[in-house]
Parts: sequence; C-alpha cells; structure tokens
Amino acid sequence: MTESEFLAETDRIFSRIETALDDVDFDVDALRTGNVLELEFEDGSKVIVNRHVFNQEVWIAAKSGGYHYRHDGQRWTNTRGDGEFFADLAAAIALHAGEPFSFG
Repeated sequence: MTESEFLAETDRIFSRIETALDDVDFDVDALRTGNVLELEFEDGSKVIVNRHVFNQEVWIAAKSGGYHYRHDGQRWTNTRGDGEFFADLAAAIALHAGEPFSFG
C-alpha cells in the first residue's frame, strides 16, 4: 500500500469511528488532530487511535493496553496476536463507556 493509499484508508477508518459514535446514547467526544483520534468519555478516560504512517499501522491505546494493527489485504489485524481492529476498538469503547458498543 502506498503512503497515499494508507492515509486515505485511515481517513476512512477515522470517519467510520466518528460516525458510529455519533449514534450512541453514552457521552463520548471525538477529537481528530492530525494522525490522532482521541475519544474522551464522561469519566475523563480516553481511548486513543493513532495512525503510524512510517510503519503503516493503526494503534489503539486504552485501559486494556496498547495494540498495533497492520492491513493484511483484507482487514486490520493485530501484529502481536489475535484480534481485528474494529472488534478490539469496540471492546475498548464498551469498557470505557460502561455500555455495549459495536460497529455493526
């Protein structure tokens, strides 16, 4: 994937996250700044989604830990074990919000 393709794909990821959070009943603020999308919850906790252009990875930082994902041609998979980006992010959002959440 070229750098331009990576940036376009991760822009779509950030937009998908923001759109999904617009439809939830719990309080969460999404702030996109450059390569970072910060999700702040009512209790002040945060989930950080970061695109790392050099490695062409998307990272999640949350209460449950830090995770790195690389595109395998079909989906974004965890580089250090099992896991898929949107499933893992949904679990992190649910943990921080204290409410069920999925990307559907």
